[in-house]
Amino acid sequence: MKRCVIIGGAEIGNYERVRGYLAADDFFIYCDSGLRHLEKLGVEPGLIVGDFDSHEDPRMDVETITLPRAKDDTDTVYGLRCGLGRGFKDFLFLGVIGGRFDHSLGNVSMLLKLDSLGLDGLIVDDFSEMEVVSPRRGVVKIPDSYPYFSLLAAGGPARGVTERGVKFPLEDAEITPDYQFGVSNEVLPGCTAEVSVKEGRLLLIKDMYR
Repeated sequence: MKRCVIIGGAEIGNYERVRGYLAADDFFIYCDSGLRHLEKLGVEPGLIVGDFDSHEDPRMDVETITLPRAKDDTDTVYGLRCGLGRGFKDFLFLGVIGGRFDHSLGNVSMLLKLDSLGLDGLIVDDFSEMEVVSPRRGVVKIPDSYPYFSLLAAGGPARGVTERGVKFPLEDAEITPDYQFGVSNEVLPGCTAEVSVKEGRLLLIKDMYR
């Protein structure tokens, strides 16, 4: 099945890099001020959602869902709900990190929601990729093309954390939300790192630049 790409209103500085993640058959959901990226991304929406408090309704000939301004979901979270309701199982998020920290942190939680449903998601910003490592995913591999990566406990302690093929290896370790010592590890040159967790979940952040 096609992938669902959800586009939020946070800053995108390197459109060329971001466009490299897109596929011709992706389904694009633009969320309110995510519409400001429409021209530079160069991909047409399959759906537009928003309360249009930060971007005017473009009134395109595209399915549009106008939301109330007083609501529990942010426009971006509602976009995710729409993607799930249409049966998508793989999600890419763009323009969801940066600017307001509360929105950024809330958007990261969408990855945890997807993992709880047994589904996969990836956040891409100008500097990194973010995904969830959980027991259901088994061993996640990281090539040495990523200069640095970090593993952060998400939603509670992560137990049985193993990192191999890295500068600072771990074996059956525990990372907790109040001691995030898994920041800034390195894949050994010529190696592919392998990371896994037995209990709990980790946010894997792979940095693109030194």
